[in-house]
Amino acid sequence: MDLSFRFDRDISVTAIPTGLAVLMVGVAARQAASPTARLQGHLARAQPMRGLLAPVHGAFNAAVATALTGWKDR
Repeated sequence: MDLSFRFDRDISVTAIPTGLAVLMVGVAARQAASPTARLQGHLARAQPMRGLLAPVHGAFNAAVATALTGWKDR
């Protein structure tokens, strides 16, 4: 895993030690499987996607859309 994020072409790639990589994967897996993460995942799916991505009024923010298009009526 390369964590250097350098765009210079003249440097060599820095790899992290295998033990550290395994430790990081283990920590990420335990965090993802924690009760808090699982509950947050269920909360995120509780809202219907249709209502979020296709609101009845046709805009993500109806007040702003009205303000932006209101100049046409004047």
